[in-house]
Amino acid sequence: MAAAQTVLHLAFLAWNVFGVWQNLEVTGSELSHGAHTYGGRWKYLTFINQVLQTVFFGVCVLADLGQLFLSSKNGMCSGLVKIRDYLFAVLAFPIGVFVVFSFWSIYAYDRELVYPKVLDSFIPPWLNHIMHTFVLPLLLVELFVCSHQYPSKKRGLLGLGICCLAYLSWILWVHHASGIWVYPILQKLDAVGLMVFLAASVIITVPFYQMGESLTRLRWGGAKNTKKKKVK
Repeated sequence: MAAAQTVLHLAFLAWNVFGVWQNLEVTGSELSHGAHTYGGRWKYLTFINQVLQTVFFGVCVLADLGQLFLSSKNGMCSGLVKIRDYLFAVLAFPIGVFVVFSFWSIYAYDRELVYPKVLDSFIPPWLNHIMHTFVLPLLLVELFVCSHQYPSKKRGLLGLGICCLAYLSWILWVHHASGIWVYPILQKLDAVGLMVFLAASVIITVPFYQMGESLTRLRWGGAKNTKKKKVK
């Protein structure tokens, strides 16, 4: 089972490396592709999320190898497992689900607000789905095949909140420094609408965090509380 899990994580890592590489290979004019402007690709949550998923599955592979070849009591092995579980619970799952949910929700309403049609001329549909669709099934498979220890609700939501606020601060800085709004939808909003939209974007990650925790508990029967029970 451990070997099969390692192979699966290697496949998921390769898939995400391929996605990041293909994203970096995309070229377009400065007017049509914001990657050539201030902040590059790093101002887009989609690209940041792809890198995050790649890092997460890379840690999964390292944790798997540690469990295969080292004692489970080995400090490095247990440390990698803790990092893996924290990354999944606090960042990879809620942010990955947010990217898929927010992108396709806005796309269904008006694609020009999030993914202008001009992008179709140099971003193939399959790459769009790598970035905005297949993230979710991979995370659900990961949740199903691998048990993850969730941190306390306070620590988990605090970590997620800090990351969300850091990204919002980044896109506001990009606008301040260059006059560029990362997403077309932000250009359409007045000051009040912008604050409401950004606040809602942060708040909506909380149900996604809770969804990951609830599904993990449903799948693994409260595995996250095992450590506390042993201590008692």
